[in-house]
Amino acid sequence: MAPDSTVNELGLRERKRIATRRAIQLAAVELASERGFDRVTIDEISHVANVSPRTFFNYFPSKESAIIGELPELPDEQTVEDFVSAGPSQPILDGISTLLIAAIDVGEPVDGEDDDAQQAPESVHRLHTLRRALLKDNPELFALRMASMHKFEDALSGVVQRRLAHDDPALAADEEALHQRARLVTYVAFAGMRHAWSCWADHGGVEPLSDRLRSSFEQLSALGTQVR
Repeated sequence: MAPDSTVNELGLRERKRIATRRAIQLAAVELASERGFDRVTIDEISHVANVSPRTFFNYFPSKESAIIGELPELPDEQTVEDFVSAGPSQPILDGISTLLIAAIDVGEPVDGEDDDAQQAPESVHRLHTLRRALLKDNPELFALRMASMHKFEDALSGVVQRRLAHDDPALAADEEALHQRARLVTYVAFAGMRHAWSCWADHGGVEPLSDRLRSSFEQLSALGTQVR
């Protein structure tokens, strides 16, 4: 098989994977919105998404995980190491923005390569609108999502701590000060990420989330300059 054919095949597989994942999630949130999530079964979600229950479990371990959706994870170790070793010349929020862009997978189709490309923004917007309502109305689902977010927060804080220690040996010598500084930077980064997600959802999810995330962090950096 020619290299171009291999790339095209991998691209097709990835688009199908993204479409299947989105279909499962949309089916889950629609059914849960209509009936209540405790009255929905995985068999029903699979039927509406036009997949087998076995395929469902290839993507999600439970119906709750399909409803609350994916949460970001740290990118590959090389990207993390590049961030840690970038040095003081790179503003730390710029580096975190790059990390988060690499971490977030929103399953955006490539225009012109997907027959459903024009419908994708509408389905993504509906997915996030229904999900936000479900999380608001179901404290148990909200708690699950927050628990997952706390795991990511702790992981990101650990990486930020490594970066701060690399940049400032004096700070690294004070374990408590280093830990608290890393927490503060992480909280600021999460504020930027929440702003990006909110703006992206409010505008219908029609733009790449990575662009919105980059814009939010640019505004965050500009705000830091103004308050000095």
